[in-house]
Amino acid sequence: MALDVGVDANTKVYLVNDGHWSSLRRLTSVPDRQTSILLRAPRRFLVNSMTHPRSNRALVIVAVMASMAMIAIEATIVSTAMPQIAAQLGQLNLYSWVFSSFLLAQTALTVLFGKLSDIYGRKPIILVGTAIFLVASILAGFAWSMPSMIAFRLLQGVGAGAIQPVIMTVVADLYPGAERGKVQGYLASVWALSAVVGPLLGSIIVHSLPWAWVFWINVPIGIASSLGFILFLHEEKRSRTVSIDFLGAGLFTIAISSLMVALTEAEGKSLYMTLSMVIFATSFVLFIWQERRAEAPMISLDLWLKRPIAAANTAVFLSAMAIMGLTTFLPMYVQTVLNRSPLVAGFALTMLLVGWPSGGTVASRLFPRFGLRPLMLVGSVFVPAGAFLLVLLTPGSSPVQAGLGSLIMGFGMGLLNISGLVIIQENVGWSERGSATASNVFSRNLGSTLGATLLGAVLSYSLAHTAGVGPITSDQLRDLLQGTGVGLAEDSPVRFALQHALHLTFIAMFVISALIVIACLSVPSKLHREAAQES
Repeated sequence: MALDVGVDANTKVYLVNDGHWSSLRRLTSVPDRQTSILLRAPRRFLVNSMTHPRSNRALVIVAVMASMAMIAIEATIVSTAMPQIAAQLGQLNLYSWVFSSFLLAQTALTVLFGKLSDIYGRKPIILVGTAIFLVASILAGFAWSMPSMIAFRLLQGVGAGAIQPVIMTVVADLYPGAERGKVQGYLASVWALSAVVGPLLGSIIVHSLPWAWVFWINVPIGIASSLGFILFLHEEKRSRTVSIDFLGAGLFTIAISSLMVALTEAEGKSLYMTLSMVIFATSFVLFIWQERRAEAPMISLDLWLKRPIAAANTAVFLSAMAIMGLTTFLPMYVQTVLNRSPLVAGFALTMLLVGWPSGGTVASRLFPRFGLRPLMLVGSVFVPAGAFLLVLLTPGSSPVQAGLGSLIMGFGMGLLNISGLVIIQENVGWSERGSATASNVFSRNLGSTLGATLLGAVLSYSLAHTAGVGPITSDQLRDLLQGTGVGLAEDSPVRFALQHALHLTFIAMFVISALIVIACLSVPSKLHREAAQES
């Protein structure tokens, strides 16, 4: 497949040595006989040939989309069906932990599985993660109490933590940067479609089938995706001795888990929050100490602190915080302040799901021509621009303004996320790509959790300290949201307090969005491409 020939100094060639390739625009000397030169090689071959020599890219992407749809639909379908499930299982005081346990495990283990995929290959980690997810889904269908449901959801989160970052890494392995953005645009549409299909499926299952099918519906999808990876994703066996930093992995998992618990309990029991923060601080300090002394650290601090990766992950972290504020509080504003129906509120939020894949598609088509950093900067401007429209909302505003703000923020997120992910993947080699991709997924998950906590705290503080209005109780808010009680009047103190609190929340969201621009400006203007190189 390779020709050992000489070329002139202006010919673009691809050097393949020990299974690795790198693109060179000028060749000043004829290489030695042990170096192979590919002239006018097919584009399909110009990927990491050591990792995927015979993979069927199209069918692997189908498997990737199936895995991604399985996780995305699960999130929305469970949200729709869980009220009815909880009513049967009882112990409603544990309701929030059905969701928190999943997110906790997924976030804490994402980075660990990303590193393991760099050591053992992508396929084994994907298959193990899918197996864990499917076993947990089957068990969740047999849950007999809320504690058992929480335990099985925790196990589902472990599987999701293995699947999500690694399937995104597979895309980076299979496609060079110029093509990858287009594929990422397709993948973004999977999340948008899942957000629509999930609630519909959840409603149908709850009303027509046993609720266990909310979880069992994952089984055929997971089996199909696993078969796709087994049959069409091929990796060369890698024989190398690796020292695994189990202590570092354990300390990191404890630190992130305790932080997630603290964030979850931020508005609840202060004792749990305080204890969790103490555990987080202690384990995090020990983790940093361990990683600096480990021969092969589980979390490479040098990798995470690379300027392009650190800047892109910071932007993703902040954007996840802002989007969490949008998805959490915009429907509440449209229903209670603008006094519109839940259907109208849903449409306003759905515009986010229209803008996001649209932005991703535009980014995938334009970044080969204009570059990643410029598109990331454009996306970073769109996000605060949309958030500013929400700041301008008043009780007399049209819901169209709310939907437009949601659309603009979603479009910016599509530009930002696709460009940021490709920047991260293009600045590392194969042996670090799984870890780098996992750092991006981790940043997004942590940003979502912190955004919900921080912006929720702004709302709660404002409700308790609105000038001229006494503290608003949870019962008063519930009556207003359900359309009952004395708070329904246009000039009621409850409605005024909530409007004021949501306004402050949107201002906080705008400030967070503005910080995204600063993070994107920190991305170097000249990006060093290492994705094709392996040291």
